[in-house]
Amino acid sequence: MNYQPETMKTLRYPYSLVISAIALTIGSCTIPEPDLNPPIIAQPTTSVIATNTATSKKPTPTGFKKVTVAQNLENPWGMAWLPDGAILITERVGRVQVLRNGSLEQIAITPIPNLFVSGQAGLMDISLHPRFAENKLVYLTYSSGDFQANHTSILRAKFDGKALVEPQVIFEVKPSKSGNQHFGSRIVWLPDETMLIAIGDGGNPPLQLNGELIRNQAQKLDSHLGKVLRLKDDGSIPLDNPFVKTANANPAIWSYGHRNIQGLFADPLSKQVWSTEHGARGGDELNLIEAGKNYGWPVVSFSQEYIGGKVSGETSRPDMVDPKLVWTPSIAPSGLLLYRGDRFPNWQGNLFAGALVSREVVRIQIEGNQTVIQEKIPIGQRVRDVRQGKDGFIYILTDEKAGQLIRLEPM
Repeated sequence: MNYQPETMKTLRYPYSLVISAIALTIGSCTIPEPDLNPPIIAQPTTSVIATNTATSKKPTPTGFKKVTVAQNLENPWGMAWLPDGAILITERVGRVQVLRNGSLEQIAITPIPNLFVSGQAGLMDISLHPRFAENKLVYLTYSSGDFQANHTSILRAKFDGKALVEPQVIFEVKPSKSGNQHFGSRIVWLPDETMLIAIGDGGNPPLQLNGELIRNQAQKLDSHLGKVLRLKDDGSIPLDNPFVKTANANPAIWSYGHRNIQGLFADPLSKQVWSTEHGARGGDELNLIEAGKNYGWPVVSFSQEYIGGKVSGETSRPDMVDPKLVWTPSIAPSGLLLYRGDRFPNWQGNLFAGALVSREVVRIQIEGNQTVIQEKIPIGQRVRDVRQGKDGFIYILTDEKAGQLIRLEPM
């Protein structure tokens, strides 16, 4: 295993884990996701679990300042930079705004087809085509349907400088599910101009599909749920996807066994793809994603059930990929960046993971096959997205009713 704890970062081997059982009251329909609730109190005693204590000898980060760039964004979710340096920002209620020269302006957009806004559902990520300067194509992920039947959809449109025009739904996740949880939705691009899209497992117990817990869909190769998908820029399936020739498997699948990835980053230098994934009660993961691999959920997991007890009696199997880092208690990771800018030379190649519950950004250094928590950057609001701007600064979106865009700058 290649885990690295926050509290004992010099150790390289696993210990046993003891987690206190906590009784929770379950609602009649769904159980809240960690990113919608205060953190659960747990007491990890293992070197393979990252806890919510700082590991750096300097627990308070220094050497940079936080600058509020924009305010009063309504539950912002994703952001993308235009060639001129302006920023497109999505809001979960269904709006897209552009931040240009310090001012926010709403972008005109044809009503998003069948948009479903509830709980975690709504308008989510945004990404520009790698050749946006030529084709002006913008990609949006959103939840489509209603509470009884919904799914993640991918919308492609053109940005004419003032409006998103010619909208077209190019892909819809199957099967449909009920409830308002676990849509995943991050988009990243690979060097060959195919895109990866993270899709959640559908929701928590007691939610079921076809007579069993819906989270089991993450292990089923005929389902998009609990997967990372790989698509061409028109929504079609690349012929070299890992399961194209596998009987009864969906050809869009790139990796599987995921619970709910909301942080995804494809590094153009190393060609590696990193993800951060929500656990249930604890067990949030940092993963290095590879084509065709199984990441275990819910067969192996460090998570506890919301009602108490382990999700699984196993935390590892030889045919499944171990996470690089595990957080207990949950930080509810969302938004992930591998920094390649020049404004913070000492942070080159570091990962930055946003956290909804712990309201911070976690800086992670990659040391060979090890990942080491270096410091926590307190934000004080739920962090939904973390990106590197065209100017080399680090930008942070906070998921609040009056959300903010914050920029990290050197002192």
